This record gives sequence, structure tokens and C-alpha cells, in this order.
Amino acid sequence: MGDSKKLKLLVDDSLLILIMATLACCGLIYEYLLSHYSARILGSVETVIYAIIGIMIVSMGLGAFAAKKVKDAFQGFVVLELLVAFIGCSATLCIAAVIGLSQTLPQIIADTYLIPIDAMPRGGILAQISWLSGQLPYLFAFILGFLIGMEIPLIARIRESVYGHHLAHNAGTIYGADYIGAGIGAAIWVLFMLRLEISQAAALTATLNLIAGFVFLLRFKKQLKHIKYLLLGHLLLAALIALVFQYGGLWQKQMQNMLYLDKVVYQTQTPYQNLVFTRRHLGGGLEPIYNFYINGRLQFSSLDEQIYHEFLVHPAMQASARQDHILIIGGGDGLALREVLKWQPKAVTLIDLDPNLVALFKSPQKQLPEYLADKIVHLTKNSFNDPRVDVIHDDAFIAIDHLLQKKKIFDVIIVDLPDPSHPDLNKMYSVNFYYRLNHLLNGDGAMVVQSTSPFHAKNAFISIAKTVKTAKFKDVEQYHQNVPSFGEWGWTVATKRGGSVSARLQGQEKIKVQTTWLTSALLQSAFVFNKDFYVDQNSIKVNYLGSNQLYQYHQQAWERETELSP
Repeated sequence: MGDSKKLKLLVDDSLLILIMATLACCGLIYEYLLSHYSARILGSVETVIYAIIGIMIVSMGLGAFAAKKVKDAFQGFVVLELLVAFIGCSATLCIAAVIGLSQTLPQIIADTYLIPIDAMPRGGILAQISWLSGQLPYLFAFILGFLIGMEIPLIARIRESVYGHHLAHNAGTIYGADYIGAGIGAAIWVLFMLRLEISQAAALTATLNLIAGFVFLLRFKKQLKHIKYLLLGHLLLAALIALVFQYGGLWQKQMQNMLYLDKVVYQTQTPYQNLVFTRRHLGGGLEPIYNFYINGRLQFSSLDEQIYHEFLVHPAMQASARQDHILIIGGGDGLALREVLKWQPKAVTLIDLDPNLVALFKSPQKQLPEYLADKIVHLTKNSFNDPRVDVIHDDAFIAIDHLLQKKKIFDVIIVDLPDPSHPDLNKMYSVNFYYRLNHLLNGDGAMVVQSTSPFHAKNAFISIAKTVKTAKFKDVEQYHQNVPSFGEWGWTVATKRGGSVSARLQGQEKIKVQTTWLTSALLQSAFVFNKDFYVDQNSIKVNYLGSNQLYQYHQQAWERETELSP
């Protein structure tokens, strides 16, 4: 074999290996992108992510088996990359469109036939359509995984065709490129893609796919048929990708308007979560209602957030002997902080993982439309800009160790974290976490924990109290209140010594700071539960670190509610 032929083989082989690494990079990004987006719109984050990844891995295996049915590896590979790029670019938009339409279809029918809101059609075929739309992410995961799985076998056949004989180490070379490319894809996702709007991330990934297919087409055009049609396909797909990159965010926003049933007025993606503001016009000169969502789940509504935050903050603050040094864990929207500052503390330490979230509420004028920024400032009372507030951006599970090392002591600890819908959150509802908070709390202080719904997630609610009790708190109680946007909601409050919080509040005729909803009588009644509420508490388990017990309780409640909802 001449030197020129060897050089040509080396160039062709290097090109194929580079293409394989690029495709593996795209494949992993598609996997993360689809699972991340699906979890955002379907809720139940951990379950959906694992299900999507699992389905894609299985379907990739099936695709690898199916690749042997492709007679012409060269022709099949170019068409395959067009399909992967097309589906990868458009999957999230299709999912959002269908799910959004299925959510609004009952309202469309009701408006068309003047059906009262309390008789809005939701059962029968409409319920089936809604259920089927929720399965779309899994269907796209299967299709995309199946196509991606065909890439390695086709590239392997193409390499042997280029060399003209069987390659002893073909599989090792291809898989090596695949693993390295996937690792690069993971790094790109974490360092870059997470900061982009979801449709832009999909469009950029599809662009890589398209370029890889186009380079292959140019280099091996002698082995291909119907070149004009293939080039036309690349040109049309490039135009579609450009449109998705430019206008995909707008399309997503319009479809989110259907998904959230209110107008989406702002949305952004941080490295940790998706943040969405919606606005509902009430008419009649009434103030619009603004809702704030994280990963598709409502965090607060301007209509009734004061009910939640006053019940979260003031019982523990009023029961504590002092209100000088306060620790808030979570609460990145600044609303709990607003209530804390009413007590004129000397210093407040707030721990929240996401600096982008805090920045949104600290300086809304820099990112939000003027009318929305004004509303946020009105809600938060500019709480993050108070000089007494120190914000720590860190995982609270780690950050409290640093506070312990500095021998910090707090009069009140307020744990305002999201529900334990993810194992990473579950650890911050564990005995280990509460035990360390116990050491941060003053002897005559109080700690309060956001504790999910006692009506919809009763086992999870009771488990939180038992877990706090196991962490060496002397008196642990729970209380509840209806928050219209959430339904019945509950909190757990604990002290280390002295009387319980409810005992300390007995006889106090009023709340010591200004409130808009909470009264002393209403607060004391909140400690009363219905008959037999705690009758099964002995069978409910404590949530130890690593057990994921609370996460399981929460998931079971979520799945039950999903099954019962029309």
C-alpha cells in the first residue's frame, strides 16, 4: 500500500472517529436535555429523569440491533443524522405544544358551548388525551434513543468498508470515541447548555449533528445516492434549526401560556432550575395576580403568599426569647426574609444554593420588565438589600457545617425549602441535618420547617415531625392553615428546652409585629387537627440520611394525587 493511500485511510478514519465522538457528545446532551425538560413539565423530577434516561438506554440497545437491517451503511448514516437532528431540535417544542393544548382543550370546549366553570368537561376522552400527552416525553425518548443507538454499528461498518477488511479493534476504537465524546457532552451540558433557553440548547446540539452529517456527506459523496435530495434535506433542516434558535424561546413562551393557564411574562433557566413568572388579569380594575414557578411547580402567588409566609415566620419568632440572630435556609425569593425583618433583628443569615434566583429578587430591575420588577420590589420590600442580611450561596447541607465551625448561634432557624421531591432535597429533611441545626439553635430559641401538605401528603408531613423529634429537639409540634393557591399546608416547629411553642403562645393576645392575615387566635387554632389525624403515626418512619424514606412518602402522595386528578 502506497504512502498516499495510507494517508488517505488515516484521514478518513480520523474523520470517522471525530464524527463518532461528536455524535456521542450530541447524544448525551439530547439525553440530558429531554429528561431535564420532561421533568420540568411533568413534575416528579427524579422519577421522570431516571425513566427518560432508562428508556433512552434501552432503546439505544434496540437501535443497535436494528442497524443490521440498514443495507447501505453510507446512505443510511446520512439519513439517520438528518432524522436525529430534526427530532432533537423539535422534540421539546412538540411536547410543549401537545401538553399545552391538552391542558387548555377543556376550557376551549367550555367557552365554545358556554359550559359553567364548575361543570367543565375533564373526563372521558379528554382525560385520555391528557394522559396520552403526558406520555409524549417517553415516546420521544424512545424514538431518539433508538436512532442514536444505530450510529455506532453503522460507523463500525463504514470503517471496515473504508479499510476494505475486518478490523480487529474496530469496536474498541468506536466505543472509545463514543465514551470520550459523551464525557465532553456532559461537560458542555453542565458548563454551557444549562444556562441557555431549552430550545436554543436543542438547536445548537442539532447543529452539531447536522454539521457531522454534512461533513460525512461531502467526504463520502461517491458512495452516496440522491445527493441533491440529501443536500436539500440539510438545507431545509438548517433553516428549521435557525428558526428554532431564533424564535424557539418565543414559541416555548406561547406554549407555556397554555401549560400554566396564565400568561407567561418572564422565564429563565439557571444552572439549577427553570424560573417562570405568570400574570393573570382579573379585570374590573383589580390588580393582576402574579405566580412564580420553579421547574413547573408553584412557589408563591401574589394573591395569598402573605398567608404562607406569615404562618412560616411569626410563630417561631414570637415564641423565641430573642429575635436578634436569625438563620433562613432556602427562601431565595426574599418573602420570608421580609417577614423576619419586621422583628428588627441584628443580623440575618440566608442560605440559598442558586445565586441567579436571589439576584432576580434582589435586583429585579436588571432582569425583569419594569411592571414586574415593581411588583417584586413591592412584595419583597427590598429585603435582600437590607445591610443586616448576609446571603450565602451554597448547598445548605454543607453550609451549616461552616456555621458550626464558626460557633454561630441563632435565636430562630427558619427552614423554607421546597418539598422533598428529589433525593438531594431529601437529605435536608433528615435526622442528620436537623441534629446539626439543633446545635446552631439557641437554648431558648425555636426552629420551624416547611412541611408540605398534611392533607395531600399526610405520611410525609408526620414523618418530618418524627424526624425532627429524633434529632434531640425536646418539644416538636405541627400546625396547618389553608393557603388557597396550595390548599391545606403545614409546618413543624420545635424547641430545645422550656415550654413548647404552642404553650409559649398561649395567652398572647396579638402578634407583636404588623401582619395582614395572621392573628393570635388564628395561630393558636392552627395547632388543632381533626380527629384521629395522628392515629397511624407509630407506623410512619423517621427519615434518616440515605434512607430516602421521606422522598418515597412524598412520591407516593404525588402519584396518588396524579391518579385521582381528572
